[in-house]
Amino acid sequence: MNLTSKLPNVGTTIFTVMSSLARQHNAINLSQGFPNFQTDAKLSELVSKAMNQGHNQYAPMMGNPSLREAIANKFQAIYKSSYNPNNEIVVTAGATQAIFTAISAFIGKGDEVILFKPAYDCYEPAIELHEGKVIPIQLKHPNYQVDWKEVEEKINSRTKMIVVNTPQNPCATIFSKGDMLELQRITNNTNIIVLSDEVYEHIIFDGKEHQSACLFPELKKRSFITASFGKTFHTTGWKVGYCCGPKELMDEFVKVHQFNVFSVNHPVQIALATYLKEEENYLQLPSFFQQKRDVFLEAISGSRFTFIPSQATYFQVLNYSEISEENDIDFAKRLTKEFQIASIPLSVFNQDQLDFKSLRFCFAKEEKTLLQAAEILNKI
Repeated sequence: MNLTSKLPNVGTTIFTVMSSLARQHNAINLSQGFPNFQTDAKLSELVSKAMNQGHNQYAPMMGNPSLREAIANKFQAIYKSSYNPNNEIVVTAGATQAIFTAISAFIGKGDEVILFKPAYDCYEPAIELHEGKVIPIQLKHPNYQVDWKEVEEKINSRTKMIVVNTPQNPCATIFSKGDMLELQRITNNTNIIVLSDEVYEHIIFDGKEHQSACLFPELKKRSFITASFGKTFHTTGWKVGYCCGPKELMDEFVKVHQFNVFSVNHPVQIALATYLKEEENYLQLPSFFQQKRDVFLEAISGSRFTFIPSQATYFQVLNYSEISEENDIDFAKRLTKEFQIASIPLSVFNQDQLDFKSLRFCFAKEEKTLLQAAEILNKI
């Protein structure tokens, strides 16, 4: 057959490459962002209970009403911001599906979408698949700050969407209130849609606060917010998240969602609806993960790697420019093969694959794993 690929430039992801190398060389895998500890037994028991009570058939297309109500209550409790659970919240198969669906609903041939680089790798293929055009803007190294003047200069009549990710993966930084006010100012009185990826909303350190798009009234009117229960509750394999936004946006979102996945794991939804009622189940996450970050950074303080402590997420970027002149992909592969520790090179997420000699390490691990990893890093 003579086939033409709709994504000719997409190959194997760096996550697959590095995890495969980690398995091959029996390396400590700090590359992919998943915990190596168990989720709360109470949550697992709630899933089993829901299954045993018979919640094993299709959930309502937009999500179980009890979970949508719980999500709405969470927004009200944390952000004092309201979303109607009947028509402004949809439960999705993880945040990636929510992101893909939002892009599918609005991006067509020739539409321009602004992305901040380094950018998580699911945005760009979704845009290209719908014949949109990616307009990349590189965050400024080493603090990964936004140049809002550059953003303003890139906006034109073809700009359909701006994708923001805060807290940001892979560079573990956050947008400030000032950043969000600039985004609100720049998009005000335009037809630009904002897609705000906020999957790490509950994992922010050093007393800082998450600046959700829903906190800014004019921004909220044009914004999708996507989130992930997998990231929040250490259950990445369950692939359950949600999307919320104003009704006029969600009406179009639902048109795609119903013919994409239609509905999502029902017993997990029932369990999450109950689990979310205890706010401490997610409010304790900053201290939980900050302790892991601090253990890791203290343990490598004598190494030749340099770093700015992660502001959020469960990732830490380490700079190796004092160790090697190798490009970051080759260096990451060599560390996996020779030292048995796997990480993610950041250049693959940057504009034009800019190489700042930086690797991303996941610290969502048991303390003994972090200390074993630190022992290796101190020898490099």
